[in-house]
Amino acid sequence: MPAPYRACLIDALGTMVRLLPPWEHLDAAVASDIDPERVRTAFEAEMRFYRDNAERGRDAGSLAALREEAAAVLSAGLGREVGVAAMMGAIRFRAYPDAAPALAALRRRGLRIVCVSNWDYELGAVLERIGLAPALDGVVTSAAVGSRKPDRAIFAAALAIAGCEAAEAIHVGDGEEDVEGARAAGIDMLRIDRDGGADVSSLAEMVERPELNER
Repeated sequence: MPAPYRACLIDALGTMVRLLPPWEHLDAAVASDIDPERVRTAFEAEMRFYRDNAERGRDAGSLAALREEAAAVLSAGLGREVGVAAMMGAIRFRAYPDAAPALAALRRRGLRIVCVSNWDYELGAVLERIGLAPALDGVVTSAAVGSRKPDRAIFAAALAIAGCEAAEAIHVGDGEEDVEGARAAGIDMLRIDRDGGADVSSLAEMVERPELNER
């Protein structure tokens, strides 16, 4: 049976993709003598910096420069120089176990699926590595569009790929920027919180919602 929507726009980090704690994967040779809590705090500062600047990574050159700045933030937090290679070696992404089955279920219902994320230009490669890219019809990043959620422009770009109007799409994401952006763009919204307290707590639950089944 066809779903009531023609497309599902979906966030990446926290929705389909999880970041393994990088402070647990930093090469021991780099910071084995530093208090683990300081390592965690330093990475959290680096992650905030990246989150707020991801759209600056528009291509290989600008992303390399952004990573150098992120490594400087991490180094400041640790009190010693940490290179980009060591930092990136600690940053590992995985697909949530329910992501691929959920995307496959949406595809069987005839929906086009477009990932919409505040991320640098390499998101497509990340999704390829973790096995989710084949289930998507497109990927829209803040780096490619030049604006970040909750700006309506990034949703407009996703709708263009999906080939539908705002009223024909639903967005799934975990952040307030997802909620604000979808509402501003006139797109229905399902918020996911894997700890509970939102519309759904998993993507498995999401595909069972009446909004994504025949009206």
